[in-house]
Amino acid sequence: MSALPSPRFLAQVAVTLLLAWLAAQLCLVLHTPLPWMLGPLISVSLASIAGAPTQSWGRLRNLGQWTIGGALGLYFTPAVTALVAGLWWAIALAIGWALLLGWAFGRWLYRVQAPSMLQLPDMTQARLRATTYFSGSIGAASEMTLLAEREHARTDLVAASHSLRLVIVTVTIPFALQWAGLHGDPSLIAPSIRIVQWPGLAWLMLATGAGALLMLKLKRANPWFLGALIVSMGLTMAGVELSAVPQWLMNAAQLVIGVSLGVRFRREFLHTAPRWLGMVALGTVGLMLICAGFAWLLHWGTGLPWVTLLLGTSPGGITEMAITAKVLQLGVPVVTAFQVCRLIAVLLLVAPLYRWLNRASLSS
Repeated sequence: MSALPSPRFLAQVAVTLLLAWLAAQLCLVLHTPLPWMLGPLISVSLASIAGAPTQSWGRLRNLGQWTIGGALGLYFTPAVTALVAGLWWAIALAIGWALLLGWAFGRWLYRVQAPSMLQLPDMTQARLRATTYFSGSIGAASEMTLLAEREHARTDLVAASHSLRLVIVTVTIPFALQWAGLHGDPSLIAPSIRIVQWPGLAWLMLATGAGALLMLKLKRANPWFLGALIVSMGLTMAGVELSAVPQWLMNAAQLVIGVSLGVRFRREFLHTAPRWLGMVALGTVGLMLICAGFAWLLHWGTGLPWVTLLLGTSPGGITEMAITAKVLQLGVPVVTAFQVCRLIAVLLLVAPLYRWLNRASLSS
């Protein structure tokens, strides 16, 4: 059984949450996109970089992901599920595209970083290849860092790359979409049930919580999000409508997720190979532009709104992109399906692909 957090830690968490809440209120006044996530993310990031003792409690982030997963599953009505299932070929293309793009990004990082990084005493060509490969892979940060560690890569650089890319994508895309005034498919906007009902909400929480705990026991990626999502999807597809998720709970979930992203950026973060971070930032902008072009091709082939496919194929995190789709009403089921399938495929394939590519380069 894990020890209880110290009073000092809890006090730092409370102060951080207060800062995040105040930032969210300011964003509401300013009418910024995703105020409950971007306000906390930006404010806590700046405070952390300035040296403030900000803290995020993992249990609160788990509760936030559980809430978001349960709410997103309510969009998967039988009609919407049939539509998404008909997009299997586009999802398969998006998976292949993500693997190719991640490999290309890693190759580019290796090319631009090799002259300086190979001069370091603890860096070899093999280690730099592993570091750049897993830094470029479009997958969950924690899982990519773990896979990189198994291949003896510089895990600090891999974690920093994914953290920076995630924040850039999460901040940039919502502001760009709001400024452009783009919209999704109206038929994909409304969840199956919009009314909060009791005891239906309690049953929904129990069912999705059980799904999250099962995924946690099976040691799957993003267990609190995916476990809740799968159960909520299953109930909705079966026509079981228990309750909507209260808006205040959704706001709180976005807030704690924003905080958990913001605390990654400590003052020391800026001193972690500044040139490396600069190239990752530059490459992330390039990734977003390339993904925008790929989304346009999928839009041409599927007829779905370009903006929905942009979120579905963007190099951001599944939770953050799904929240963006929900809050901006941009086709939650399509975005979620693309992101979930990509996450699972990347986690299964990225390590075997690295070993295959490594053997091929050694034999050539």
